[in-house]
Amino acid sequence: MSLDRALAPDPYDLLPPVPSFTVTSTDVTDGQPLDELFAHTSVGGKNLSPQLSWSGFPDETRAFVVTCYDPDAPTGSGFWHWVAVNLPVSVTSLDRGVDPLPDGAFCVRNDYGERNYGGSAPPPGDRAHRYVFAVHAIDVDALEVTPDASPAYVGFNLAFHTLARATLRPTFQVRG
Repeated sequence: MSLDRALAPDPYDLLPPVPSFTVTSTDVTDGQPLDELFAHTSVGGKNLSPQLSWSGFPDETRAFVVTCYDPDAPTGSGFWHWVAVNLPVSVTSLDRGVDPLPDGAFCVRNDYGERNYGGSAPPPGDRAHRYVFAVHAIDVDALEVTPDASPAYVGFNLAFHTLARATLRPTFQVRG
């Protein structure tokens, strides 16, 4: 079996542009490999979400959505690792391994079928995968979605409510 394929585009390059703001982390660095703490248990990781902090978002922001997406998964549709919805505007950081989320916020089912963060687990021997951690500043107090919504449906709703977006893109690879 060969996993040779074209490099998938960055998902946010395909959407209408929005302003950006700043997201930082004490755990992950843009363009650098993720620590195994943030990898899935199936590849020896601890399955912890990384610490994230954000600032500089528009004054009109009323809530946030935090996502993690792997465009490099050999699926044709990428792989959603985390979709945390309806974080209050007063929340501007998430601790490592956050559980539970702040009041009013929840996770929709990721592509592992779980309502939480699911760590990196690319196929052994595949190239390094990019993990796009995004914080979306939205113009409503809450997206009108339920915990049963799919990540794609959340993304569809984000298209109409995103004021600005901040991203970090660490990588992860499992040697074959």
